[in-house]
Amino acid sequence: MKTFFFASLIGASVFSALPATAAGLTFAVVAPADGPLAILGQQVRDGARFAAEANGDTIVEIPEACDETDGDEIAKQILAADAVAAVGFLCTEGLAASLPALAEAKVPAITLSVRSGILMEDALKKNWPLFRLAPGPKAEADKAVEIITRDWKSEPFALIDDGTIHARELVEAIRLRLEEVGMKAVFVDTYRPAQEQQLTLVRRLSQTGVTHVFVGGDRTDIAVIARDAKAEKVSLALLGGEALLGADPSVPMTDGVEAIALPDYGALPEGQAVAAAMKAKDIFAEGYVLPAHAAITALATAAAKGGDLPQKLAGGSFATAIGTVAFGADHELGDNPYRLLVWRGGAFVPAGTAPESE
Repeated sequence: MKTFFFASLIGASVFSALPATAAGLTFAVVAPADGPLAILGQQVRDGARFAAEANGDTIVEIPEACDETDGDEIAKQILAADAVAAVGFLCTEGLAASLPALAEAKVPAITLSVRSGILMEDALKKNWPLFRLAPGPKAEADKAVEIITRDWKSEPFALIDDGTIHARELVEAIRLRLEEVGMKAVFVDTYRPAQEQQLTLVRRLSQTGVTHVFVGGDRTDIAVIARDAKAEKVSLALLGGEALLGADPSVPMTDGVEAIALPDYGALPEGQAVAAAMKAKDIFAEGYVLPAHAAITALATAAAKGGDLPQKLAGGSFATAIGTVAFGADHELGDNPYRLLVWRGGAFVPAGTAPESE
């Protein structure tokens, strides 16, 4: 009884803190129900349903195949359900095919995953009501440049990548942006990935005199570089991108390695109460759960204002479980969602967070 009473108190505090919304709405949740992406689709459904049920709204689940079979059928199902908006869309195919019909009906779509710059450009040109709750295609490089110009202004630094398309493009974008503000890397190179050791690379970096390194590479490679630098007694401050949040490497990560990535929203002040209320109902606030909850919250709050929902969504600012959500004129998030995280005690935590022992 005590557990139930405590959970009830958490739920009551969460729901009473939510902004005023228009009850009785129907939202479509478009997400994979089968295949390798089904677990991510379930995260979307869990988060959206939790937010909708708190306000007396209805969720209509629409499966997303994430292949060429995703044609205009998704849009037909959204409109047939009389949904005021659609959230989810983890893949490009169904989203791109749905937008023309949704635009005609003035039904906004919020994608939690699709990062295509071309699709958003088309949406803006054709006045399609597409909004992106995921990071835009330039957001990772933008945050890296922000951090490097702020923290490495007086430091000799290197930019290295593993040769993959994403890593090369990311590092090149960072390099060009830094040179525009007069910051030139001492060392720029491509390293061989997936090696058991990176002693040669570490020694080359040491010989150039750099103290800070941005690494466009995966989690395992950066763990190896950090381990070998420590063994060689070479002091290198390592910063990587979102790939650092990949699967755990066989080589343990070294404390102090930094990453530009999305935070664990459930651990942040804005998301803690909602995450706790979800846990009481056996829902774990991981992956897309809280972003989906935030999308429904923003839509419901915008709908409460009446009028054209896409316009209200574009012009509003909404308190959600992932923080304040506001979209710019480009329908991207007004605030870059990436954060600077640091590896400490077996996990990436927001930089500046005091260790638990403190």
